[in-house]
Amino acid sequence: MATVMNLLPLVLMFVIFYFLLIRPQQKRQRAVQQMQANLKKGDKIVTIGGLHGIIDSIDEDKVVIRAGDGTRLTYDRSAVREVVAENK
Repeated sequence: MATVMNLLPLVLMFVIFYFLLIRPQQKRQRAVQQMQANLKKGDKIVTIGGLHGIIDSIDEDKVVIRAGDGTRLTYDRSAVREVVAENK
């Protein structure tokens, strides 16, 4: 019985840790993966490096971004941080 009472705070701490840190991080990760899977040509995006541009072309794992005065840059799809405006 004393062993169970000694382990109870540890188990309780793990449960709290899970619900406050691990679970929200997993939700954010799923949302980012969903956003990256739904990218399409014409979307205005921001990369993890802070580059703002428009998707010029896209394939399975690469995205070509049109930035500034027609400059085209190739990034991994995973480098897209957020979609600012979707192409209608």
